Amino acid sequence: MILGVSLVAYFAAVLARTEDGWDVSETELDDVETLADLADLAREAAQDDDSVLVFIEQEDVWFAIVRVDGEEDPRIFVSDGAAAARSSYGSVLTDELVDQAGESEFGDLDNLVAELEDEAEAAEQADEDDDAHGGVPVGPLGDAHLLTEFGLPSEELLALSGEGAVPGDALEEIAEALGCGEILEAVR
Repeated sequence: MILGVSLVAYFAAVLARTEDGWDVSETELDDVETLADLADLAREAAQDDDSVLVFIEQEDVWFAIVRVDGEEDPRIFVSDGAAAARSSYGSVLTDELVDQAGESEFGDLDNLVAELEDEAEAAEQADEDDDAHGGVPVGPLGDAHLLTEFGLPSEELLALSGEGAVPGDALEEIAEALGCGEILEAVR
């Protein structure tokens, strides 16, 4: 860090769904401080209430996809929650995902007892892992199904986020599956 300026490099692109496919443009995240700011940025690129995706990547450390459909709440997927939580833009996303998990954690009381019994054995290890990463789990975090209707099953998205995956390559593969690989490559 030099004079308070972060030297961490980010790539961000907005992919807006149109009648003709995807319109892709690189974007700056300088004014993004909250998830609402990011959602507003995405909505500005939308045609009507069509889907908009925001791809974010930090120097092949992690990637995220944020999907905005009209005025609905954004859906988020992060390839490595713990890694993203250590960066300014990533923490905006992981904080939201951790808050959402906390709100829904006890929503299904029927499964609570079974979950508690299953988790009792792993609770100590999970606490140690969470403490080491500020409460954000290592590995994929969020909605792995956010691209299924565009032809990318959750299993494939998770595989692109697994150990040894390269985030820049993963975003290229995702863009190829969406049919906009060449357009994304042009703005990279």
